[in-house]
Amino acid sequence: MEATTQAPAPAPAENPLFEPHEPHWVSRAAFPIMVGLLALNLGALFAALYHNNYWLVVPLALTASHLMHGNLIGFHEASHGMLRKSRFLNDLDGVFIGFLSFMSFTLYRAAHQTHHAHLGLQRDEELWPFNDPQSPRWFRRLMAFTELFFGLFHTPAMFLRTFWRKNSPIRSKKVRRRIWMELFGIVAFHAALLTTAALTGGWKYWLWMYFIPGFIAGNLQSWRKYVEHVGLTGSTIRSATRSIIADTWTGKFMSFTLLHEPFHGVHHQRAGLPHAELPIYQRDLYPTNDEELEPFRSYSHAIGHLITCLYDPKVGAQWRGVQGAKTAVATR
Repeated sequence: MEATTQAPAPAPAENPLFEPHEPHWVSRAAFPIMVGLLALNLGALFAALYHNNYWLVVPLALTASHLMHGNLIGFHEASHGMLRKSRFLNDLDGVFIGFLSFMSFTLYRAAHQTHHAHLGLQRDEELWPFNDPQSPRWFRRLMAFTELFFGLFHTPAMFLRTFWRKNSPIRSKKVRRRIWMELFGIVAFHAALLTTAALTGGWKYWLWMYFIPGFIAGNLQSWRKYVEHVGLTGSTIRSATRSIIADTWTGKFMSFTLLHEPFHGVHHQRAGLPHAELPIYQRDLYPTNDEELEPFRSYSHAIGHLITCLYDPKVGAQWRGVQGAKTAVATR
């Protein structure tokens, strides 16, 4: 059947409260600030471990996990080529963050293109199996459980499935060769890390400064991804994406530490924008029809909406039998 092209919805009415303005330099510097805060946090965590002060170790590990989550979003920014002005430094940061999170940067960048080109639809590799109406509910529940609670391992495995499966969308021999090099690099990096911990007896430092906060950060990443899309079966970006416009200073600070990722609908509408400029276009997040969602006021409100969808996790208009849903989603 020939897919139909869905006309974009009209742009929302202008709101004088949301006039575009130049982002503050602090907003543009969010990633280096987050890296600096993480370095300070890990330094304090090292000192607390050295003195066996676990009253400090535990809260410092928790704050480190949030900052690591922010760095994972930096990995996403790098995949769009927008983390650094220098392409070399941008990719270097992406590869390094990928090594730490068991992810091939090149693999993520290639697969992530399907997420933007086919948001929530069956060709969206990042939202499998929730975008497949043939996938049984028990399997989708199992995948949701492993991703939400073992995200550090589930997410790399999901992308490896994209790379290794039959009819993979990643066909370029040059790209596949680079992915293999990065995968071997990841294995070598972690072998060296574990060997160092074993030879020096530094297991507690590896556990508390890397594995525990990294494990939590992987789960935070998964929960944020689910907040953004899981349970939504709309045919436009605003009906297929949950976005958050915080109305408190704590919420706005949270958005800053997550590189403005809560403005996620804007990112899908304007994928070429640096993260600091996403809040400028927050007016684009407001619905233009009854199918679309209002932005949420906080992550707690958005998570509440997500929880009601986890009994039967699904994504995409194809679940509603929308004509042409296998091919494209309306950009507005």
